[in-house]
Amino acid sequence: MRASIDFSPFYRSSVGFDRIFNLLENAAHPQNSDNWPPYDIAKIGEDSYRVAIAVAGFSEDELTITHEPNMLVVNGAKSDNEEVQYLHHGLALRPFGLRFELADHVIVEGAKLENGLLVIDLKKELPEEMKPRRIAINAEQSKKAAPKRIEGNVAA
Repeated sequence: MRASIDFSPFYRSSVGFDRIFNLLENAAHPQNSDNWPPYDIAKIGEDSYRVAIAVAGFSEDELTITHEPNMLVVNGAKSDNEEVQYLHHGLALRPFGLRFELADHVIVEGAKLENGLLVIDLKKELPEEMKPRRIAINAEQSKKAAPKRIEGNVAA
């Protein structure tokens, strides 16, 4: 049993972290208790990720992938084929819905269906204004005003 954590002290001294606290609170409550269909989440590079979902028996037109703000939603629904009479029906082809929380600036690069796996490639792309940049130091502002020399006749 997980203990409930009170994040209220953090709310008093932080601004804009509501999403993180909500993620932590919701982590204690599993969204998909049956864990079907099975899936993997892999980090394949510095800022690249891959979600692979086992969707054997589903075709491309029976799967939908939606990228909402900070959320990846994958749904699958098999069309009913009443013409088939099963003598044994052991394949789990029931409808499903998976939701994956995405960090800020994570985009979906593409998806493909191969060998019964739905593979979704994700990449974290920071906007240019959020990337570190070097600030030039203006030398004219940093120099103190040098004393001016007045030329005059120098007795020799």
